[in-house]
Amino acid sequence: MGVLIRTAGEGDRDLVVRLLDEAFQDDPVSSWVFPGEEYRRRTHHRLMAAFADAVFAGGRVDLTEDGAACALWLPVPAEAQAGDEDGPAQVREAVDPGNERVELIARLTEDIHPAGRAHAYLWMIGVAPGRQGEGLGTALIERALGRCDREGLPAYLEASSARGRVLYERLGFEFTGRALELPDGPRMWPMWREPRP
Repeated sequence: MGVLIRTAGEGDRDLVVRLLDEAFQDDPVSSWVFPGEEYRRRTHHRLMAAFADAVFAGGRVDLTEDGAACALWLPVPAEAQAGDEDGPAQVREAVDPGNERVELIARLTEDIHPAGRAHAYLWMIGVAPGRQGEGLGTALIERALGRCDREGLPAYLEASSARGRVLYERLGFEFTGRALELPDGPRMWPMWREPRP
């Protein structure tokens, strides 16, 4: 039996935020942005809420019917407008004003994001910790990649772990060749996938 997937609506916001918060508590990048387990547990959900709100406003959230996994996708036009210079600072102010890494991660990922071609951007994908390894993330990504292929649209993401990078490679993504080294932190791998006929 396949994984049932639907498009999440605004009524799913709290579920999506909670799911992302749980899924990324032990992620290397989240641990760098919010060092310390107690601090991360108190604060991390506010960043996940900001991400979810941005995607609900301008993208698409795919959600497994049982609420165990979600994927946040943003459309990026070929001629993307320059980002709001104050955007990362505004996110930092709203999420955790004293934490400069909230702003820094946004600026660093903006700097490595490819420009010039329309593409689908997989901003985040989260699977509930107790459900990882069941193929839910793969099912979510394959559904979206099917849409990309039908539309002739490339896809892009930044893998935040070596394990994630291997999964994305199996799905046809290729490392762009320029890793993002977070200052005194982990590495992220920008990855690109050309559409398939």
